[in-house]
Amino acid sequence: MKRLLLLSISLFLVIGIVAGCSSSGSSDEKSKSDGDVVTLNMFQFKVEIADQLAELIKEFEAEHPNIKVKLESVGGGADYGAALKAKFASGEQPDIFNNGGFKELELWKEHLADLSNEPWAEHVLPIGKVPMTDEDGTLYGMPVNLEGYGFIYNKDLFAEAGITEPPTTVSELIDAAKKLEANGITPFSAGYGEWWVIGQHLLNIPFAQQDDPVAFIEGLYDGTESFVGNKHFQDFQTVLDAELQYGNANPITTDYNTQVTQFATGKTAMLQQGNWVENMIYEINPDINMAFLPIAMTDDASANRLPVGVPNNWVLNKNSDNLEEAKTFLNWMVSSETGKRFITEEFAFIPAFDNIEPAGLGDLGQSILEYSVEDNTIPWTWFRWPDGANKEFAATIQEYAAGKIDYDTVLQRFQSTWDSFK
Repeated sequence: MKRLLLLSISLFLVIGIVAGCSSSGSSDEKSKSDGDVVTLNMFQFKVEIADQLAELIKEFEAEHPNIKVKLESVGGGADYGAALKAKFASGEQPDIFNNGGFKELELWKEHLADLSNEPWAEHVLPIGKVPMTDEDGTLYGMPVNLEGYGFIYNKDLFAEAGITEPPTTVSELIDAAKKLEANGITPFSAGYGEWWVIGQHLLNIPFAQQDDPVAFIEGLYDGTESFVGNKHFQDFQTVLDAELQYGNANPITTDYNTQVTQFATGKTAMLQQGNWVENMIYEINPDINMAFLPIAMTDDASANRLPVGVPNNWVLNKNSDNLEEAKTFLNWMVSSETGKRFITEEFAFIPAFDNIEPAGLGDLGQSILEYSVEDNTIPWTWFRWPDGANKEFAATIQEYAAGKIDYDTVLQRFQSTWDSFK
């Protein structure tokens, strides 16, 4: 009887354990599909739309009660790339994050999910697919938007200085700066305290003005091209000197927020930035009247072009436990009426999709669109540069701005930086 009793107890325990394991497994499956709230970690760099993006997320969560999105924004004066690497190194890998494409795609490809067959992929404009498509034709990112940059100018301050036509060449730009200064108006708001303003966006101009920018960059990699002796990089000195001569005091210590605020409050007449600052400027000065000028380096007709491209892309961590929910969020952003409205009206973005009408654009977005329609654009090339070179380029430009080195040394430094990072 004792042996029978012990056997019965043993059988009972085994059945209980098996049942418990079975119950636990089915509970996990059920919670993912029927009950538990899934949290997506979103790590993004566009601080200019952080508030609007938070509102968009609220709308998404209201329609998808089982999915929550935790937003973290790092950008502006902060180094998003370094912060993202730190996230992965610490094991806090986000589900949704940003990637610039080209060289950056190569660096992060092992972590990225294939998005080629997502519903939105067929609506991406051709320019929007290029940065995030590999040699096999696999698409790894969804473009955030189309953007452009140049010198944003205050039309009213130009009119006060008697400037009736917007300058399209470097001689006209310098002439306008002289007229502004003569009328007590500081021409440029120079934010040389930010590496990306000068070592990426500004330095892109001589790269993008090459006859064949991609071929030139490939030549820098294989040693058949050089910064030293290149006409476009020699011309670059002219626009550098103009901005420094006619700019705000202490440009090397002027950060992003200070640079934008100076322009928005009317202390300066021109600002080297892109349409991503539109919301920031309108928050300070809702009545400002502004548009874009090219960052002209010469008096050639080709100088009247703006750099337009895809600033960044949404990508998904392929190892995320919530990959399907992350895909749902991306698709909703560009397919729902709410998402489309936020992209155009709240973010003031130029959409990179053929199913989203560019409605509700502000002055800057409209100006970029006009340059694009007229095909007066040049590409963004820095995603093809060696990783990390842009900060060294910026340090060199800062030394030149401080009067520590001459321009011949600048070009030599550019070359040695490229050679060491490539």
